[in-house]
Amino acid sequence: MPPEANSSSVVLLRRKVVNPYLGEADPGGLAACPQKTSGVVVSALNRSPGKVQQVLCLGNVTDKMTLEYLRNLSNDYQAVKGEFDSSSTLPLNKVVTQGQLKIGIVAGHTVVPNNDPDALLIIARQLDVDILLWGGSHRVEAYQVEGKFFINPGSATGAFYTGWEEDVEEAQSEEDLQDPIPSFCLLDVQGAVCTVYIYSYIDGEVKVDKMVYRKELN
Repeated sequence: MPPEANSSSVVLLRRKVVNPYLGEADPGGLAACPQKTSGVVVSALNRSPGKVQQVLCLGNVTDKMTLEYLRNLSNDYQAVKGEFDSSSTLPLNKVVTQGQLKIGIVAGHTVVPNNDPDALLIIARQLDVDILLWGGSHRVEAYQVEGKFFINPGSATGAFYTGWEEDVEEAQSEEDLQDPIPSFCLLDVQGAVCTVYIYSYIDGEVKVDKMVYRKELN
């Protein structure tokens, strides 16, 4: 199985509303690395038990156990088709509404050039969304451009990825390549405000960073 397979990016929505959004899984699925995964995911879910309203999956869930785990987090599971998904019924993009915010989700392989801010802005405009979630890069990103908010949750299980050219060019050998950091994002939406909690598993501990996006209302 390709190293990028089963590297799903997921968002969970809670009410207030929370969107936990996991990154790509590794080829063995969540069960293949329970220590890393549980450290990140369980820590977040324990802070808001029973409040996950919606799960948004950005594709590449290629094993049944991982799929069942994600579906059991909420009664509302939404997904798009990743590069390695076999399903013919999943769409390449989808839009959901939470509060006063429209949230678009797309699989990373549909963004060309890969992870390009201008390409992501074009997609956000085409989908007419306030927030765009995309995966595939296995690296956390969150930033604003022209009033829109862009979020990549990274990889929930720290799946390896070779698509970052600067990392490969700087590495003198395979040993120099840094291990991916397991991470995901939890979105808390209230009206026109989205608070993003970025969970990362670093050196055996869960680190949490916070960002806030406020939609400009006319």
